[in-house]
Amino acid sequence: MRQRVIPLLAPMTKQRPEPGRFCRTSSRGLAVLNSPLLNKGTAFTAEERKALGLTGFLPPGISTILDQVTRAYFQYERLPDPLSKNIYLTALHDRNEVLFYRLFSEHLNEMIPIVNDLTVGLAMEKYHHESRRPRGLYLSIDHINSIEEAFANLGAGPGDIDLILATDAEQILGLGDWGVGGIEAPIGKLAIYTAAGGIDPRRAIPVMLDVGTNRESLLADPMYIGNRHPRIRGEPYDAFIEAYVRVATDLFPHAILQWEDFAPGNGRRILEKYRGRVSIFNDNMQGTGAITLAAAISAVRACGTPLRNQRIVIFGAGAAGIGIADQLHDAIVREGLSPADAARRFWCVDRLGLLHDGMSGDLHDYQVTYARPAAECASWKRGAAGIGLAEVVHRVKPTMLIGASTVAGSFTEAIVKDMASHAARPIIFALCNPPARAAANPADLIAWTGGRALIATGGAFAPVTHNGVTYVIGQINNAMLYPGLALGAIVSRARTISEAMVAAAASAVSSLVTVRQPGASLLPLVDDLRSVAVTVAVAVAEAAYAEGLARVKFRDIVQQVRDAMWQPEYCCILPC
Repeated sequence: MRQRVIPLLAPMTKQRPEPGRFCRTSSRGLAVLNSPLLNKGTAFTAEERKALGLTGFLPPGISTILDQVTRAYFQYERLPDPLSKNIYLTALHDRNEVLFYRLFSEHLNEMIPIVNDLTVGLAMEKYHHESRRPRGLYLSIDHINSIEEAFANLGAGPGDIDLILATDAEQILGLGDWGVGGIEAPIGKLAIYTAAGGIDPRRAIPVMLDVGTNRESLLADPMYIGNRHPRIRGEPYDAFIEAYVRVATDLFPHAILQWEDFAPGNGRRILEKYRGRVSIFNDNMQGTGAITLAAAISAVRACGTPLRNQRIVIFGAGAAGIGIADQLHDAIVREGLSPADAARRFWCVDRLGLLHDGMSGDLHDYQVTYARPAAECASWKRGAAGIGLAEVVHRVKPTMLIGASTVAGSFTEAIVKDMASHAARPIIFALCNPPARAAANPADLIAWTGGRALIATGGAFAPVTHNGVTYVIGQINNAMLYPGLALGAIVSRARTISEAMVAAAASAVSSLVTVRQPGASLLPLVDDLRSVAVTVAVAVAEAAYAEGLARVKFRDIVQQVRDAMWQPEYCCILPC
């Protein structure tokens, strides 16, 4: 009988080994060392080396995984720049998955920006000029009939896959269209799922949906290895997405389908089309909105004014900005307002200025809900780009100001002081990352408001001391939410991911902080993501059960969540 090849990142379909337990392989010698799922490097015991044909292939010293982590981190620290560190971690991931995840999970706060965030954008730019080991699946719109064959080549059964994370790479990390190199985004995101949320890496697949690229520099580059034509849109694009969803859900009926870095129009349309039919999640829209909602829940607890009474200005009305508005809007509806009345609590400002219904020809469909009546703002001062942020803040007198734009320094001293003149505890979220692109520096926000502002940021900032009070700046990082959300959906085998499950995740994150102490963070620390993931997963699973979406019964839900988390520890490998 021909031995089945286990491709990179595909599941090993034998029973999942637990720490301290055994797993078996028919591989021998260099085949063991060349498999990132089997390789333990110098941690192979003398017995394993003999049984697996490794004698002579390794130095005689036997290391523990702790020794290896120390050695790997020493190598990592010596590297001169983020891209070099990204390449090093990628190579470690390709060589020894358990060691990679153990190292990553112990340094999450430091390494998330290296594995994901903007550093992975640098890796994408150089993707087709470097020789990296392929990971995941590459599906081409030019070969739509090969989708099922590609998934079948994984050799996985219907119950072997929990999460499939796909991108078409049109809007990567604020960098825009980066073609086939966009596969690095799902790879980095899945690494966080595993390190922070305990998602078994053998049961998750990154997918590149290659529909072409509109980046001329890629199309003109002879080294580019993706589809060499402009992006295909319209009916052929939708047919390709439909084929992908159909094959993925037919083959893996319990898997979550996550969408990453799609353009806002496509991302929202896909989400609306398939939500309720399959287990689907878009982190750029739902995740960013939900973690911002978590910070908002903490902030309104601190200021004592319910969310339904907030006047909310959002600067940046793209995928993230409108996703935030959606999550806050739904939370306000849950507090008793009608959907129409809830929408009237928002003023969204984009590159064309304040969104209003008099500019309907310039509005995207996902922005229409939040367009203000043109008559309301007819007398407001206009500039070259419509009604600007300063005028909106002056007229609206917001209690909550959210920056979801990449315009650095957009929250000026004049704007913030205008807001603070009428808001006792102004809530200000500057979401853009890295810190150099932030709408404002937290130290300035605290100084301009006399320490009254309730602040959260997209990037990591050091604590700020003002008038004897130290303010811990909460980081609005989606990684606090999506690993636990997926884990809860997986443990409950939820038929779909409902809005109630997403809201439960946001509430769970907020529940982990105490905001009564002056200067307290609105969100948990990024260093503690694994503990956060457990709390979020339990809340999500309970919400799935309450809605009748769970397909499993719970005996001890907390223990079931903990038991489901993959641990980066070596098992004893035996020959078969």
